Amino acid sequence: MSAPSRRTVLAQTGSMLAMAASPALAAAPTPPNFAFPGGNGARPLVTDFPQKGTMVLQRSRPPLLETPFTDFDGEVFTPNEKFFVRWHWSMIPTEIDPKTYRLRIHGAVDREISLSLDDLQTLPQVDVAAVNQCSGNSRGFFEPRVPGAQWGNGGMGNARWSGVRLGDVLDKAGIKASAVQARFTGMDEPTVSEGATFQKSLTIAHARQPEVIIATAMNGKPLPLLNGYPIRLVVPGWYSTYWIKMLNDIELLEAPDDRYWMKTAYLIPDTPHADMKPGQTGLTMVPINRMLPRSFITNLAAGAKVKAGTPLNLRGMAMGGDCGVAKVEVSGDGGASWQAAQLGKDEGPYSFRSWAARLAAGAPGEAVLLVRCTNTKGEVQPDTPNWNPSGFMRNVVERLPVTRT
Repeated sequence: MSAPSRRTVLAQTGSMLAMAASPALAAAPTPPNFAFPGGNGARPLVTDFPQKGTMVLQRSRPPLLETPFTDFDGEVFTPNEKFFVRWHWSMIPTEIDPKTYRLRIHGAVDREISLSLDDLQTLPQVDVAAVNQCSGNSRGFFEPRVPGAQWGNGGMGNARWSGVRLGDVLDKAGIKASAVQARFTGMDEPTVSEGATFQKSLTIAHARQPEVIIATAMNGKPLPLLNGYPIRLVVPGWYSTYWIKMLNDIELLEAPDDRYWMKTAYLIPDTPHADMKPGQTGLTMVPINRMLPRSFITNLAAGAKVKAGTPLNLRGMAMGGDCGVAKVEVSGDGGASWQAAQLGKDEGPYSFRSWAARLAAGAPGEAVLLVRCTNTKGEVQPDTPNWNPSGFMRNVVERLPVTRT
């Protein structure tokens, strides 16, 4: 896909400084009030971020925009204008000229190279369907509460990403035998002199996996500016902290990356489900990495009133994490019994997968609906939530209270 002109990009994006300073509230739909432990779950809706529709505002500088959860119903692929946004630093370019843009590859390579967007178009073009999920998606539901952006469940999205294999790009530079990792840098910059440039690294073996790509488009269109225009790294099955936006620098390293964003930030306890107890010490901490299975009911909201005495149709979506969805099960009695849901089209192991189920008629009264996913590795969503001080990797079985009337 050819890159849009600079004039087109600027017309689409407008002024990010202006939009960050004074986001406008949308008239509809109703702004969410997440059921976070301890409250404080009310969030406004905004409409004037460039190339974005109605979004839940978590933060304006740097932009953190959440997809309203109702937009996931019936949508396996999240529309670009509704795709969540998460930046670490607020100094983000507001103008990018695709004609002068370059991607530098250097370090432990046979030859340092600088590639234009046209150069990338000469490489074999590939597509991959993959969920991009913030490490802290659903953080607001952690109990005890933890610091950080208090996301609901909408800090995620699924797209069909188009571009070139990262391995093909690295091969153009030639990977030296001494290289052990590739470090990726984007165009956002720290707002203070002591701030650490946002960078993430992958092992050479992971970087050369065929599903890891440099994307120039999502869902058949150029990347929105806020989602990383003109190119971003796509690391299917891993959390979005590795999906560097506005990628412009790849450095091949001869030793493991020991900079802040790999050594200090985004660490998890090396335990099942990254789980620990508040105040617990002495655990081995490792960089966050692969995603876990999750599933959601999307056609009903918590507290919904449904008709008693008649079957209940449910639908939703699931993801396997770093592999495919094997099965989805639902329960209409709080988990006392389960039944298999019917799976929709398989768009690939890293994509959302739709599901549908029909529950038997129930008597009037309060009920709790549950949904759980088992992935192709046999991993099942846990019945109890995990906890860690960063609020990462929540994937507990979702519980949806309803009233049968």
